[in-house]
Amino acid sequence: MYQWRKFEFFEEKSGGKSNGVPEEVSGRIECCSSGRGRVVIGCDDGIVSLLDRGLNFNYAFQAHSSSVLFLQQLKQRNFLVTVGEDEQISPQQSAMCLKVFDLDKMQPEGSSTTSPDCIGILRIFTNQFPEAKITSFLVLEEAPPILLIAIGLDNGCIYCIKGDIGRERISRFKLQVDNISDKSQSAITGLGFRVDGQVLQLFAVTPASVSLFSLQDQPPKRQTLDQIGSNVYSVAMSDRLEFIIGRPEAVYFYEVDGRGPCWAFEGEKKFLGWFRGYLLCVIADQRNGKNTFNIYDLKNRLIAHSIVVKEVTHMLCEWGNIILIMSDKSALCIGEKDMESKLDMLFKKNLYPVAINLVQSQQADAAATAEVLRKYGDHLYSKQEYDEAMSQYIHTIGHLEPSYVIQKFLDAQRIYNLTNYLEKLHEKGLASKDHTTLLLNCYTKLKDVEKLNIFIKSEDGIGEHKFDVETAIRVCRAANYHEHAMYVAKKAGRHELYLKILLEDLGRYDEALQYISSLEPSQAGVTVKEYGKILIEHKPVETIEILMRLCTEDKESVKQGASSGAYLSMLPSPVDFLNIFIHHPQSLMDFLEKYTDKVKDSPAQVEIHNTVLELYLSNDMNFPSISQTSNNGDINLGAAGMSRAESNGKFAADRKDSAKEKDSLERRVKGLRLLKSAWPSELEHPLYDVDLAIILCEMNAFKEGLLYLYEKMKLYKEVIACYMQAHDHEGLIACCKRLGDSGKGGDPSLWADLLKYFGELGEDCSQEVKEVLTYIERDDILPPIIVLQTLSRNPCLTLSVIKDYIARKLEQESKLIEEDRRAIEKYQEDSLAMRKEVEDLRTNARIFQLSKCTACTFTLDLPAVHFMCMHSFHQRCLGDNEKECPECAPEYRSVLEMKRSLEQNSKDQDQFFRQVKSSKDGFSVIAEYFGKGIISKTSNGPTGGVRAGSTSSSGGL
Repeated sequence: MYQWRKFEFFEEKSGGKSNGVPEEVSGRIECCSSGRGRVVIGCDDGIVSLLDRGLNFNYAFQAHSSSVLFLQQLKQRNFLVTVGEDEQISPQQSAMCLKVFDLDKMQPEGSSTTSPDCIGILRIFTNQFPEAKITSFLVLEEAPPILLIAIGLDNGCIYCIKGDIGRERISRFKLQVDNISDKSQSAITGLGFRVDGQVLQLFAVTPASVSLFSLQDQPPKRQTLDQIGSNVYSVAMSDRLEFIIGRPEAVYFYEVDGRGPCWAFEGEKKFLGWFRGYLLCVIADQRNGKNTFNIYDLKNRLIAHSIVVKEVTHMLCEWGNIILIMSDKSALCIGEKDMESKLDMLFKKNLYPVAINLVQSQQADAAATAEVLRKYGDHLYSKQEYDEAMSQYIHTIGHLEPSYVIQKFLDAQRIYNLTNYLEKLHEKGLASKDHTTLLLNCYTKLKDVEKLNIFIKSEDGIGEHKFDVETAIRVCRAANYHEHAMYVAKKAGRHELYLKILLEDLGRYDEALQYISSLEPSQAGVTVKEYGKILIEHKPVETIEILMRLCTEDKESVKQGASSGAYLSMLPSPVDFLNIFIHHPQSLMDFLEKYTDKVKDSPAQVEIHNTVLELYLSNDMNFPSISQTSNNGDINLGAAGMSRAESNGKFAADRKDSAKEKDSLERRVKGLRLLKSAWPSELEHPLYDVDLAIILCEMNAFKEGLLYLYEKMKLYKEVIACYMQAHDHEGLIACCKRLGDSGKGGDPSLWADLLKYFGELGEDCSQEVKEVLTYIERDDILPPIIVLQTLSRNPCLTLSVIKDYIARKLEQESKLIEEDRRAIEKYQEDSLAMRKEVEDLRTNARIFQLSKCTACTFTLDLPAVHFMCMHSFHQRCLGDNEKECPECAPEYRSVLEMKRSLEQNSKDQDQFFRQVKSSKDGFSVIAEYFGKGIISKTSNGPTGGVRAGSTSSSGGL
């Protein structure tokens, strides 16, 4: 053991003003204890003294009348248990007493001194427990206020007292260790309690044995651990619940199953202790008669402190210090240095392994341990011991910045060590993207495929995300390890990266399509959107098949009775994939045609039809160019060769133009078919954007589609405008025949527009004009004067074109004039007769000659009522209505009602203008309004009654 290194990890502290036990402690010190921030000393005069921090005297009190042999300060409660001699009351009773003091309760004693309250006094020896010399004493605090007190005697017995002594609720039992007649071999020299959960055990030492009692058993069971004991009170308990015994040849550790490790420290062990994992030992060297106090770090196998001391009588641990009390009442306080001071001491001596063991045994925080390991690694690195240095740096992972280590080994070009460090970083899940990049670069530079496989293809690598997936894929791709990159992408579920490698790096399009087919529909849709351009370029047919599976309803869902509309709304729309066909319109057209053939009620059919129309109607689609054959022969061709090449090129160009024109015609036929089929007669609006369709037809000069749309939208004037623009006179007249018939809902004004067109044409169109005049004359669309004015603008037309039309019109007008003249004469005659009748009514008397009542046909008698209409009635037959003739009132009332309605209609301007606009002859409408007296500057008020006059008489007229 002398080979153990010695260090000064402890230092002497000040032990108080006098550097010893205070003078107030006058008696000889018999026993000591510590706890709860104080030191308690018992003397042979029965006085117990309490010292505070720094061994300063606090107070003292008389605990026993004679001597204090043993005492113990309890930790859980501020109680003090003492054993001492008191006055002997009777010869039968022993003077040895056990007392319990409550140090928190002070009671006055006399006028100037105070002492704690003694809550319990107990006689140790009784008739059942005969008196013997007490050699050891130990108190265990169970659940308060229960105490377990063990008293060791010189006859090999242990008296145990358990219970609440203050309330005198106790039980006693005895434990027999050795039954030897020689008391020198049977005395109990040491005790130790071992509490492990619910297990309570008691170690007992005699000079001849080491025993263990299981106190939870009834009666307690005894187990002999060793046949050799100890003669002096040099025992202790470690923090690992080991019982420590000191003998001259060694220090022994005992566990529940027997003797454990031993440490061969020579010399008589006067005192043993345990302090923060250190073994405290006061050893008497018989050769020079000196006492040495050693502090052993057993785990690190070093002596943390060693000092020559005087004769030690007591050893305590309190306030984080070790207190040694000497026989001359001097005291020595030893405290542990801080960790930084201890490490500095080791670093100066380059004892890095010792420093590492020290911080680990002291259970220092991980950061402090990592700092020691770093310094050790730096030390080894400076000595160019790179492997050993890296082993230390690896232990710092998680606390030391990885770049510190990486930079060192990059500079030293120690790629193997660097690889090892980076692997450990990834194993602990602390690697960043840059670390992954660096490690993979190390593998690729070393061409260590085996390690690369282990790193990439380990079962737990991807699952636990020990490296950044994107970084690993990027580095593997850059180093042409495509298979590894694909493995990582597939394992991590990064389908887009997997396909990126397949398509961009390897060009394995069939495999990419197969992989997309195996994905979930949602994932497949995402990948097709991203890489569809490449797939369409190289595998258009197969890609379209995948899109059809994604966008159409499968058979199984239909069999299960799923709603078609609801299911389609959940499927991706073909519109979502339009961007992948940006350079391949032919493939887009094929895809949309297949889709529309299979799905008739797609939610996006308007957008789809718009796109298909644009493809159908476009004049020039981007067709793949025909590959040109290269001539590998002599460049300088002869004249015949040149002419042959030119003719071949011209033939190929003509053939290409012919195919292009044929395809354009086929697409236009499809476009017109789509325009018609997507606008059924039962729908008000078509299944495409009408405005867009018109724009497309205009841009691409698609006359058939434009005419269909205008006609469908009832824009007849735009229809004939198309024919006019194309100078298609035959089609123009045929269109007007079809669309200008008012009987079929057409617009007759089209003939007027047509006539105007021919009038402004500036060329001979006599036949067309004659045909147009036929329909204008038939429907009386325009007056002759307008026809003449319109046609007069065309200098190429002669009067012979309209001679027959004018003759017929003049004849018709003459007939109309004659009919109007006769009607005027008739109306004049009727008006004159009415005026005469009115004048006669105003100036001449009326003679009523009716002799019968018009109502009842009985003889007319008085009172009677005569109306100016020459009807006479009994007054009783009229009832209350004497103001109207019952016979003439209905007719007159209808006339008044008609007049009233005409007056109301005269105020409705919208209706008047609507009639003028819709009528063939607006002048006749205005004349009708004048004739009815609706349009006039003055308005006559309504007449008061229908009766022209009446008289009543009681006799006859």
